[in-house]
Amino acid sequence: MATTSLSALNLLPPSKFSSSHSHSFPQIPLHIPSFSNHRPLKSKWLRTISFALAESSDSSKSIDRDLQILLKELADCFVLPADYFKQLPRDLRLDLNDAAFDLSNGTVKDECGEEAGETLLNISRAWENAETSVSAALVSKLPQLVGSLTSNNKSGKFALALGKRMVSASRRFQAMGQYGQGELQMIAKVMNRAGKALSETPVSEVANEEPKQETRVLKFGELQVELTPEKAYTGAVIAFFFGILTWQVSQGIQRIPESSLEYANDNALLLAKSLRLTLLSIFYSSTFLSAFACVGLVLLAGQLKSKDK
Repeated sequence: MATTSLSALNLLPPSKFSSSHSHSFPQIPLHIPSFSNHRPLKSKWLRTISFALAESSDSSKSIDRDLQILLKELADCFVLPADYFKQLPRDLRLDLNDAAFDLSNGTVKDECGEEAGETLLNISRAWENAETSVSAALVSKLPQLVGSLTSNNKSGKFALALGKRMVSASRRFQAMGQYGQGELQMIAKVMNRAGKALSETPVSEVANEEPKQETRVLKFGELQVELTPEKAYTGAVIAFFFGILTWQVSQGIQRIPESSLEYANDNALLLAKSLRLTLLSIFYSSTFLSAFACVGLVLLAGQLKSKDK
């Protein structure tokens, strides 16, 4: 029976066999990916990246060009008649000094960069001294600093700091009101625009995520000393030896008995005794303060050392 069915199958024509059994064996189309299709995608991807880089470069150049135009316009505003600043009334001179302070106060070189910070300091001195021509010459240097202010991430921060200082100084010029032909108001207007443009200079997220190193500064009037563990330990050693010195001096004064004090009259004796007590109190207080400073500086050095780690 099996042999008969097999022979019957063999006797069937190929066309009938395929048509009669086509429903049992459906044809599944096979799609073989062609690797040649990846080449145009890759080239398109590269073109997109190159276009984005070119667009970013053109955008940065456009920003630099706009900043240079604004700063050039600001420099033109400072081309004033000779001795213009010296002829200002006293209250306006005070406002000009305030503008100089807002432009260069604090650590200007650290915030705005060495070159820009030095220029701002010189401009501030020119305003304080009411030197109109010197001020114009220095402000004319600002457009040349645009490239260094926007060239990298750190410089982007410099541009931001410079912009904030210029906006603050522009408010001082604006507060001067109308004077002469309105030169001060024009300076305020253009300086404010330039400052805001600098403040909007893009800074990448990488630059913003950089950890800020906290530095402690000890100030004595105009003297500023950065505190480090080494300097703190050195100060503790100096305080220790100074405490020993003042202790020895106070002990030497105390060893002098009051009975050994002989003077011509009672007033002189009373004066000598009061002077002795004053010296003892001064040197004992110095000893105590030296010990306190020594301990405090040692603790501060240890704290600074642990933060550095």
